[in-house]
Amino acid sequence: MQHHSPFLGASSRSCSIPNRTASAIRLALLLSLVLMTCVLCSGIDNAPMPQTHPAIIINPTVGPPTTSVLVSGSGFDPYAAVDIFFDFTDLARVTTNGAGAFGGVPIQVPRFAIPGNHWITAVEWYGFKAAQQPFLVRTDWAQFHFGVDRNGVNPYENVLSRYNVGNMHLDWTYATGQPVRSSPVLAGGMVYIGGADYKLHALNASTGTLVWQYTTGDYVDAAPAVANGVVYIPSWDGYIYALNAGTGALLWKVNVGVVNDSSPAVANGVVYVGGGDSDTLYALNASTGAPLWQYGTGSYIYAPPTVSNGVVYVGSEDHNLYALNASTGQLIWKYQTGAAISYGSAAVADNVVYVGSDDHNVYALNASTGALLWTYTTGARVYSSAAVANGVVYVGSDDYNLYALNASTGALIWKYATGGPVGSSPAVANGVVYVGSNFDDNHSPNMYAFDAASGTLLWRYRVAGGIYAPSPTVANGIVYIGGSGSGSVYAFSLPWFPDWSLQPSTAVAAPSNSQPTRH
Repeated sequence: MQHHSPFLGASSRSCSIPNRTASAIRLALLLSLVLMTCVLCSGIDNAPMPQTHPAIIINPTVGPPTTSVLVSGSGFDPYAAVDIFFDFTDLARVTTNGAGAFGGVPIQVPRFAIPGNHWITAVEWYGFKAAQQPFLVRTDWAQFHFGVDRNGVNPYENVLSRYNVGNMHLDWTYATGQPVRSSPVLAGGMVYIGGADYKLHALNASTGTLVWQYTTGDYVDAAPAVANGVVYIPSWDGYIYALNAGTGALLWKVNVGVVNDSSPAVANGVVYVGGGDSDTLYALNASTGAPLWQYGTGSYIYAPPTVSNGVVYVGSEDHNLYALNASTGQLIWKYQTGAAISYGSAAVADNVVYVGSDDHNVYALNASTGALLWTYTTGARVYSSAAVANGVVYVGSDDYNLYALNASTGALIWKYATGGPVGSSPAVANGVVYVGSNFDDNHSPNMYAFDAASGTLLWRYRVAGGIYAPSPTVANGIVYIGGSGSGSVYAFSLPWFPDWSLQPSTAVAAPSNSQPTRH
C-alpha cells in the first residue's frame, strides 16, 4: 500500500500538477470514461460485454472521521494496480491477485470529512474499471457526557468551531409539553430525551420530527444511553427500561429503585445504573437485564456512574466517591468529600478522576488509588459534571460561574459569570465549550458557547425557562439541549451548512400535537 506517483504515469520532472490534485483529476476522468463507455456500449447490438464487473465491499459503512475502513474488491483485471479514494483523496494502492480481487486494504476516513454520505472508490491505475460504495460520516453522542468515561468531549466534531459558532441559529424545536431535566443523546441519526411527561422521546436528529415515544410510570429525568441498537432509560417509577432504539419496543425492564436520576453507563455488555432512592449501584446484563452484581453505599445514588479501565466510579449522597471493580463490584477505594455528591458524574482522563461535591469543591483524585491530587473551591455546590479536554477541566457551579481549571494543578485559568446557577454539564468540541445556565429574566441569554482556551464568549441564546439539569450534546455540526422550564428540545446549527447526503431524507410522520417547529 502506497500513495501513487504523478498523474497518468508522467514523470515527476515533467508534471507540475500536485500529487493530490492529479489524483482527483484522474479519478474524475476515469469515472467519466467508464460512464461514457457503458452508455455507448448499451446502444450496440451483440456488442461483447465484460465477463467481470468490478465491485467493492467496505466495512464498516458508517462512522466518525478517522474511522478505519477495510476495503475488499473483485472483478478487476488480474495483477492490476488499483487506487482507493475517499471522495477525491487518494488513500491507498493495492495490486489485485490472479483472479482480479483484493481484500482487507485498510484506509482511514480523513479527519476533515464532514457529516454526510461520501464515496469510497477503487479505480484501476491502467484501464477503465472502477467501483464505489457510499460511506456515511456520522458521530454519535450515545451516552451522557459523550461516553462512559464521562469526559464530555466530542473529538470528531469538524463543522462547528470558534471561527463560525457565532453564526449558529435555531434550527428546530420539539415540545414535550412538560419540563425537561434529561440531557439528549444522539445515536444512529436519532435524538433520545426524557421528560416530566413520563415519556422517552425519539426524534429525527435532522428535523426534530417524532419517530416514536415510550411511556413509563413516572418522570424520566436521567439521560438515556444507547448501545448496540438498544436504548436504556431509568424512570422515577423504579424501573430501568431497555427499548429497541429503532422502534421503541420494550425488550426488558428491571426494578432498581424509585426517583431515579442516574444516567446509565453501558460498557462491555453491562449496564451500570444507580438506584436513585435506594443506596445501590446495579450491574445488569445488557441483553437480558439479569443482575450481575450490586453494591450498597450509605445513601441515595442519583449521580451517573462512570466506567474507565475496568473500574466503575460513582458518587453517593453519603459524601463518598466509590471505585469498584467493573466485573465483580468489589470495592477498590473510596474517597470522602465534605458533603453529598448529588448529581454530577465523575470524569476520568489521564488516570485522574474529577468530581464535584455539594461542599462547593471540585476534586482531582488518582484514578488508581483515590489519593487526593488537588481541590478547587467554588462559591456554591457543584452539581455539574466536569468536562476534560487538552489539559483543562471545565465545570459549572451554583455560584453562577463556569470555571476552566488547569487539569494538573487545579489553578484557575478563566471563569465566566452567567447570571444563574450552572448545574448543566459543559460539553467540549473542536475548541468550543458549550453550557447552559438557569438564568431566566425573560430577555437574557442562558445557552452559551465559549472559546475553550480563552473563555471568550462566542455565542449565546435565550432558552425560555432556563437550563439547569440538561446538558448540551454536540455532534455533526448541531448542538442539542433540553429546556428545563420550557419543556422543549432545541437544535442549533449553522444556517448555511450543506446537506451532503446522497439522497434526500424522508420525514417521519408524527402526531399532529408533536410536530417540531422549524426556524
